[in-house]
Amino acid sequence: MTTQPILLAGEWQPGTPAGEFRAVNPATGEAIGPAFPRSGMDDIERAVLAASGIADELAATSPDVIADFLDRYAAGIEAAKDALAEAAHAETALPKTPRLADVELPRTTGQLRQAADAVRGYAWTHPVIDTKAGLRAHFAPLHKPVLVFGPNNFPFAFNAVAGSDFASAIAARNPVIAKAHPSHPRTSQLLAQLAHSAALDAGLPAATVQLLYDFDSALGLKLAGDARIGAIGFTGSRSGGLALKAAADAAGIPIHAEMSSVNPVFVLPGALRERGDALAQDYFASSTMGSGQFCTNPGIVMAPVGADGDAFVTNAAAKFDAAQPLVLFSQGVQQHLANGVNALRAAGANVVAGKADAAGPGSRYAPTLLSVDAKQFIANAQALQEECFGPVSLLVRYADADEAVAIARAFGGNLTGALFTATGGSDDADAARIATALRPRVGRLIENKWPTGVAVSAAMQHGGPYPSTSHPGFTSVGMPASIHRYAMLQSYDNVRDDRLPPELRNANPGGVQRLIDGEWTARDL
Repeated sequence: MTTQPILLAGEWQPGTPAGEFRAVNPATGEAIGPAFPRSGMDDIERAVLAASGIADELAATSPDVIADFLDRYAAGIEAAKDALAEAAHAETALPKTPRLADVELPRTTGQLRQAADAVRGYAWTHPVIDTKAGLRAHFAPLHKPVLVFGPNNFPFAFNAVAGSDFASAIAARNPVIAKAHPSHPRTSQLLAQLAHSAALDAGLPAATVQLLYDFDSALGLKLAGDARIGAIGFTGSRSGGLALKAAADAAGIPIHAEMSSVNPVFVLPGALRERGDALAQDYFASSTMGSGQFCTNPGIVMAPVGADGDAFVTNAAAKFDAAQPLVLFSQGVQQHLANGVNALRAAGANVVAGKADAAGPGSRYAPTLLSVDAKQFIANAQALQEECFGPVSLLVRYADADEAVAIARAFGGNLTGALFTATGGSDDADAARIATALRPRVGRLIENKWPTGVAVSAAMQHGGPYPSTSHPGFTSVGMPASIHRYAMLQSYDNVRDDRLPPELRNANPGGVQRLIDGEWTARDL
């Protein structure tokens, strides 16, 4: 079988593959579609050389051209909506509607357009002018390629050649070397075709976007430690992220890795008295949405002991017990999930609902609910808060607010943390104490909402302390903040006006908001 071409050095070409693979339909376990190449070192070296060769040209490109590309690409994705949804459905088993076509695809085009707006308005550059000291500063391109590793769970919105990492890196005027996830190569190929076409139409260098479908993990570590790379974006497992981080750190390359999160949820007594049945239903729905394969899945939920807490657990358990096994992205995900459940049980958790097993064709796992008491959790917190990526959740039963606070303090870093409280205010004092303990441990603090779902907003923090990500100061969602991951802060000291970047000159380019002597303004100097 002839393997598909890769997007390398500005054109689609065969490359020099070190092997091949096919996508697998996770609902049936059958291989589908054409063969795709696993790249060897020759392909990787050519990609790095090509991207490095146009990095300075891209950094000097007009913001209007970059924005035009992002808008063209978004329009191209929308025009190919049906074909993209069909390909992604076949490779991930996610429903075409509403998930792929009506939710994730608009989110993807929306963040591309938000990136375009940030580029046109120079918002991401954060221009600062100190006239007294003769200093000016802004965020600027890296003048090096950005390497993006795409995850398995968002074939559009986090795709290495279309997602937030991609949009952010391009907005900062850096070339992208995209490493697709092997779970959805055809989807990534279609997106790369659209991106390449849009780049050429917008007048960008042909090697602005490159796509490699897969390569050996050892080659990935070598590439992550290549000093010619300017930065790395990664979304995936903790083990994979930490291995890449070690390689990147050794070479001084910044890596922005989203790795794991259990997203603790505290359900307080007053909330259960008011709406316990509804909370149990929503808990199950949140835990099983997308077969539980969200980075914001409610992996650990704290519920009080007592009659209301017991009723909540019984109600939720009934829903987990009645559920059929759900399709996962791959056999690898299934095996990791089974291993995770076994590890929780070995650490003291008991299965209270669900079969804790896989059944049916393809890659499946039965929704499973486990439980442990607060003292056990606090005593063995590290082992009991390992992420189980799938439709699995752990209940922790706490006796009072003091115990709930102690549980909150036992958590490591997470993307989100949530509290459900009574609308009448009876939980307010305890909620304030728990939130104080939880706040430094989560990127996004949520009240009376389940954590699944991430709004593409400038106010979003989709990041958090280690081990949820590699750095607590950045977000992978939300323009313009997400662009800063792929930029460098540059300062100009006593540099002549005509040699400055446009947004730092005396004349304001198009009403840009600039921080001039401590005051945000759109005026000229």
